[in-house]
Amino acid sequence: MSRQRQDQLLSTLLRQGDWATAASLADQLGVTPRSIRSYVVALNARTGGADAVESGPAGYRAGSAARDALRTRQGGESAPRDRLHGIVRTLLDVPQGVDVFEMAGELHVSEATLESDLARVRGLLDGTDLTLERDREIVRLRGNETAQRRLLSRLAHDEMDAASFHPETFRRALSGSAVAARSVGPFKSELVRELGQLGYYVNELAISDVLLHIAIAAERVAAGHALEAGPTGAREEIPRVGAVIARLAQEHFSVALGDGDSGHLASLVLTRIVAPGEDAAGDVARSGVAPAVEAAVRAEITRAADDFQVDLVDETFVLRLALHVQNLLRRAEESALTRNPLTRSLKTSYPMIFEVAVSIASGLHDRLGTPIHDDEIAYIAMHVGGRLERSRKAESILTATIVCPGYYELHELLRSSVDRSLGSAIEVTSVVTNVDPDWASFDTDLVLSTIEPGATGDRFVRIQPFLTDADVDRIQQAAARVRRGRRLTRLRAELARYFDADAFVYPLPDEGEEAIIRRLGGLLVEAGLIGEDYVENTIVRERMSSTAFTDALAVPHALQMTATRTAIAIGVADGSAAWGEGRVQVVALAAFSESDRAAFQTVFEQLVEVFSERDSVQRILRRGTSFEAFLDELVAVIDG
Repeated sequence: MSRQRQDQLLSTLLRQGDWATAASLADQLGVTPRSIRSYVVALNARTGGADAVESGPAGYRAGSAARDALRTRQGGESAPRDRLHGIVRTLLDVPQGVDVFEMAGELHVSEATLESDLARVRGLLDGTDLTLERDREIVRLRGNETAQRRLLSRLAHDEMDAASFHPETFRRALSGSAVAARSVGPFKSELVRELGQLGYYVNELAISDVLLHIAIAAERVAAGHALEAGPTGAREEIPRVGAVIARLAQEHFSVALGDGDSGHLASLVLTRIVAPGEDAAGDVARSGVAPAVEAAVRAEITRAADDFQVDLVDETFVLRLALHVQNLLRRAEESALTRNPLTRSLKTSYPMIFEVAVSIASGLHDRLGTPIHDDEIAYIAMHVGGRLERSRKAESILTATIVCPGYYELHELLRSSVDRSLGSAIEVTSVVTNVDPDWASFDTDLVLSTIEPGATGDRFVRIQPFLTDADVDRIQQAAARVRRGRRLTRLRAELARYFDADAFVYPLPDEGEEAIIRRLGGLLVEAGLIGEDYVENTIVRERMSSTAFTDALAVPHALQMTATRTAIAIGVADGSAAWGEGRVQVVALAAFSESDRAAFQTVFEQLVEVFSERDSVQRILRRGTSFEAFLDELVAVIDG
């Protein structure tokens, strides 16, 4: 547990990228500040040179060696997880079985400790097609080769950074010596290039998983454990992709893959990291998509577009997502995990887009019967975000007036410079050449003036007649302030309507997410705003994907907008409370009504934005111990 806590601390510091106090870190991890200090000492001991964690008057922050520390084992450590994985690998390498007394001696542990480890191995095998057999002092693993490789993959995932492509992670994850970690990079580059030549788009975000499977297959084949048969119901493109993989494995790993292994690995590549390109007319290929899958995707996109009032219905988008879902179903058939290293950042930065993806995933589960986990939902969110990006950009463009007293063509040159440098974010709608304009009459979002403005405010920006890089930076900063001010102004107006003093809990008990949902939901039920079914639907939504959108805030809610009126119940922890795999400090249970669809996006995205800023969070938590104080501090943060 100590090693895991240390890694959690380092991951938190890397995400935050700034100084954090021991107290705030302790709240996030659910430990004491004293524990944080001991974790820092242990983390810095992992790296001999530069610090993994820097210390200073402002607290702690990730050091230059932080990422190396995440990949480094502590010297001589025989951690229970490491020993457990070593035992499993030994059992996989020796199919005839292992003497438990000899193994205990080799591991330098007692027989009782090894017996306890074997009990944990049996727990690790739950849900797999493998069993642990015992014949007096001999233990052995029983199960087919495919199941054994899945177990190796599972162990490797436990030891690798999330979807990290780094030679050291492969060196740790691989159990044999057939595949050199330094060979994986060149293999990957060649594979990506050749898949591109075959007409596929390659998903680099998921490629680490597939490379790991290929490396495991190469090591198993080198050890004499080849697959005899390829995937059943093989697609016609599998032999072509399999031939590429086999040739590259021979070149880079000096391992000859048979038809069974090359076919199996080609199936992994085709279902996890590639998508077919477009035809000559620019249309997405329909090949391989079952009519039932396409119909389900089309229906769910149409429903989500209506529910969330967003522009999703587009033929190309439908077909691309249907191709993705088809591959998702194939992965599900093999119980194959595909990671997405952007899952957390997508959820934090684009909560609304992620919520649309959760809704689509929920509907696809109902229609197709396949559970969809968080990383797969994140890939759907990336499809949704790509579709919405154009309209989101159009909405974010601000209008601007340029004030540049006339002198030859100076004002024309300035407008051209602004369009060239900022045209994707700002639209110049007018140019005023008067030296004494009516400043109060300007109704554009920004006023860019070469003379001292006769008014004050975020939207007035002084610039030079010949636009400089510093001018561009000032304009961009002013634009960001204007956009943020608009968003938070909308949020403030909504919160005043939806918060209720009778639905505020402090301190929030650390009793787990479902119990907290029932506690906060019960307050809204008592107020007659929601029924018990809304609480149950909120728990169902939470089981699909955690609603902890930042390190500080969870926003549990149901996918159905069935509240009598929109309301938010707030719980503030004295420290932090466990939520999913992490911890949060504030829980805002949101119940939305059908008539407040527009408020859903405002409350959702802007509330998450406020609680993404660590300084704001700490201010609210320090003082917001009553409903009035919490609301006052939240409004003060919103007002800046």
